Amino acid sequence: MSTKNKVKTTNKIPKDGQFPEIIKDSYRGSDKLKGKFAVISGGDSGIGQAVAVHFAREGADIAVIYLESDDDAHETQRLVENEGQKCMLLKGDLTKTKFRQECVKTLKQLSQSLDILVNNAIVQFSKDVLENISDEQIYSTFDSNILSMMSFTRALLPKMGKNSRIICTTSVTAYHGSDHPIDYSATKGAITTFIRSLAVSLAKRSILVNGVAPGPTWTPLVKETFNDLKSFGKHTALKRAGQPSEVAPAYVFLASEDSSFITGEVIHVNGGDFGEDNQHY
Repeated sequence: MSTKNKVKTTNKIPKDGQFPEIIKDSYRGSDKLKGKFAVISGGDSGIGQAVAVHFAREGADIAVIYLESDDDAHETQRLVENEGQKCMLLKGDLTKTKFRQECVKTLKQLSQSLDILVNNAIVQFSKDVLENISDEQIYSTFDSNILSMMSFTRALLPKMGKNSRIICTTSVTAYHGSDHPIDYSATKGAITTFIRSLAVSLAKRSILVNGVAPGPTWTPLVKETFNDLKSFGKHTALKRAGQPSEVAPAYVFLASEDSSFITGEVIHVNGGDFGEDNQHY
């Protein structure tokens, strides 16, 4: 097991040269996903990378879809393979119809069935005043975060059979809003509604659809989006941000037989982020 991606404590800001904690030494796999095949969009870093490694430790083979971060994607692949599982990398933009079609074609060749789809790819831009958010940014955010998610899920549904799982990453911002950033938060609300609606639609096919709503979590996106890292997550009840290693087990639960009577629900992994002071996250 790799220790490259660990920090010694979850209570401090990851320093330069350190990575968020991807999986804990104490996490023991128990074949919850043995023999399963999972597709994870946005699986190259942060929460997506943590989900891939946790799934691998539970026995699943992985296909990671990512936009551009080759180094991160290859690190995910290395970590998955260190767990004894296969990991295919698919690089491209899911907002493009041609790339989605290429992914579906490749995945059909790779596996006859798809057991788990994790919709995790997102973009986020640091603009906290509506007047400063251009139409182009709004279209880009919605296309990346929800429209392409719906299209990609639709394209993969023919590969998903009884007891397959769809897990979408939404956010605490979907529940109590955020002034930073507004367009991103709006897409997370749309994702939450998509989860609930699709769950009802696919129940007759015994395909379960659920979501995870992380609160403030240390990922590479944080440093790119937020200026005041010292206050990041301090508004939560636990007075800190979470680690990807603390979020990913929720995805394992929703992907496994342990959640066989759960659909249309969202697990909140947010450190007690109730939004009472409307802080940024």
